[in-house]
Amino acid sequence: MAKRSSRRRQTGRKNRNPRNRLRRKGFNASPSLEDRILFLLAEKKDSLTTGTILKELGLPGTARKAVTAALNALEKAKKIQRDKNKFIHSTPENLTKATVALTSRGFGFATLEGQRADEKDLFISRDNLNGASHGDTVLIRVLKRTSRGRKEAQVARILKRAVSTLCGIFIEDRKGGHLMPDNPRLPFTVFIPAAKRKNAQNGTAVLARITQYGGRDSEPTGEILEILGDPLTVSVQLRMAMEQLSLPRSFPTEVTREAEHLEPLTTCDDNRRDLRHVPHVTIDGATAKDFDDAVAVEKTDKGFRLYVSIADVSHYVRPGSAIDLEAYRRGTSVYLPDLVLPMLPERLSNDLCSLVPHQDRPAFSAILDYDPSGKLLQAEYCRSMINSHTRFTYETVHRILFLNDQKTRREHAALLPMLSTAKKLSLRLRKQREKRGSLGFTIPEAAIELDGDQVASIGHIRRNEAHLLIEDFMLAANEAVAETLSQAHQDVLFRIHEKPDPAKVTTFTEAAAAMGLQLPKTDITPAWFAGVLDEARGKPAEYVVNNLLLRTMQRARYSPENLGHFGLAAQYYLHFTSPIRRYPDLIAHRVLHNFLLKRAKTGNPHPVLAKGEDLSRAALHLSARERVAVDAERDVQARLSCLFLLEKIGEEFDAVISGVTSFGLFVELTRFFISGAVPIQGMKDDYYLFDSRAHRLIGEHTNKVYQLGQTVRIHLDHVDMQAKRITFSLVHDEPADK
Repeated sequence: MAKRSSRRRQTGRKNRNPRNRLRRKGFNASPSLEDRILFLLAEKKDSLTTGTILKELGLPGTARKAVTAALNALEKAKKIQRDKNKFIHSTPENLTKATVALTSRGFGFATLEGQRADEKDLFISRDNLNGASHGDTVLIRVLKRTSRGRKEAQVARILKRAVSTLCGIFIEDRKGGHLMPDNPRLPFTVFIPAAKRKNAQNGTAVLARITQYGGRDSEPTGEILEILGDPLTVSVQLRMAMEQLSLPRSFPTEVTREAEHLEPLTTCDDNRRDLRHVPHVTIDGATAKDFDDAVAVEKTDKGFRLYVSIADVSHYVRPGSAIDLEAYRRGTSVYLPDLVLPMLPERLSNDLCSLVPHQDRPAFSAILDYDPSGKLLQAEYCRSMINSHTRFTYETVHRILFLNDQKTRREHAALLPMLSTAKKLSLRLRKQREKRGSLGFTIPEAAIELDGDQVASIGHIRRNEAHLLIEDFMLAANEAVAETLSQAHQDVLFRIHEKPDPAKVTTFTEAAAAMGLQLPKTDITPAWFAGVLDEARGKPAEYVVNNLLLRTMQRARYSPENLGHFGLAAQYYLHFTSPIRRYPDLIAHRVLHNFLLKRAKTGNPHPVLAKGEDLSRAALHLSARERVAVDAERDVQARLSCLFLLEKIGEEFDAVISGVTSFGLFVELTRFFISGAVPIQGMKDDYYLFDSRAHRLIGEHTNKVYQLGQTVRIHLDHVDMQAKRITFSLVHDEPADK
């Protein structure tokens, strides 16, 4: 039943003094020696000696007396515990260590230390934050009440501040100025004294350091470290995104030095299989530089033989080395418009490890035999030496195999038989996956084109059949390696994807039915979801259905326990094919190499991780690093979308309704890959009722309907660069469809 939407009223005082808001937030004092010791002990799981504490804090031996006095005071206050000559953080029994994540609306959530992936974060109201800010490590007290199905918590103590440096816009005043944080989750401004402003101009983007966090009656104080420039340029927005997520822009000196001293491996010794005669090729995007996979396919008497040869990063990157520690810390490469923040130094990623054409390169090869229908008969693995015969792009292979472009086919006549055989195997592998219910999402990615320091366009990356061909082969190799290692009881990181929450599935089916899709009886199996995608394919609602389905699914993650992959309908799955850009793949290579050594009895196993690390901690860390990379890509897309539309305020666009709520509509432009909101306050032609079950707004007097998946004409009203929000209003004609 439709219910009245509650329109938001303008409440409270306008233009509140930011200093008053800061007083309510209750920022703590600048870190003292005692605070620094507490922060350190809170980070460490093991107890530390006074000498270790001095070393970790970077203090000279002359500071031992002051540190000892601080330790005694903390012990007396029962904030730490002494065990002989060692100290450990004291956590009261009713307090739990957690990390705070704030929303732009001022409230937050707490993720408990060691929290399971299936556990919900705890809700923290604005009044219960007690001065904690986004990313802070805190001790929380779990409250008895709940909020919307989540337990509530209260911050009892701030152990460690997450933000010490931050980007923002400098606003000049008589005493110096204030920094307005670029991150909307940081609910404060920072006072910059005139002597610390570095001649920053009003409205300039800057990088600053907080020197004092302030107290209940004072705001944080800081100093400008660097003037970044005009915030309405791509380069400055990219820099602010990197600073916000603490993404490293360069490698430490010891890592670079270690990479420079690596010797290239170009000879094939007895420990490697010589596959240089096999016509391997790489197939990647036009701008790719790090080629970590090469493929070749042969016709055999029994069917097909697929070679998936992956750059042998493990030959160069040894556990515990400077390169390895930095790669593990980063976890993954981050891809931004015209910019890559690589996991490995370029000496490795673009040179020694990259499977560039016509160069001998060490690889790790999966040699997979299939019958004529695409069923796996046998899997063999070896360290190898290969020589890529050609560097193909997806577009070139698409023209050769799927557009039958005669000119392009003649140019690559020598490789036509291999590519044609690859096409046949690819189609058979895909058919096998589809038979078991593997899901084929068609969610487009953003294609952001830059023109110098401005955004030229934001469109969709369209995948063609050549993308699918390579995907088929990579999935096949990942599954085969996962099955081999699982059945051999080898400890490794699996890529798992668990069943979706039944409540979310119910919401999804209601939304899909509201868009007119004829769905089979709900069954939480991959095959059922695959059927829904087939039903939506080619229809106007296809994009929205794919998006909704993606939100319904749980997030895939890394785990030492094999729980299967729901989306792929795969019993075994891990990441093996991209060790240049993903650390879990490097782990899989090391484990597979150890397994081969053990089976052949030709050597002792090597470490898989640096000393002190284990797979359980690695799974949590690497899953978190993957989320940071995804967040960075989304954040940059939001920033550049705002930049792109700044000059288009007042223009009209066609859009599809991608979400319906009691407070308005979410829309996605059909021409550009950009989304925004239509607030219900702006829909003044009628009083709209929210029908939650049918995912629509209904005009009380006109019966005008705005439905999920419907196309509408919208007007661009406002672009908020600080909040990264885009606001539209409806052009008040009849909706394009009902």
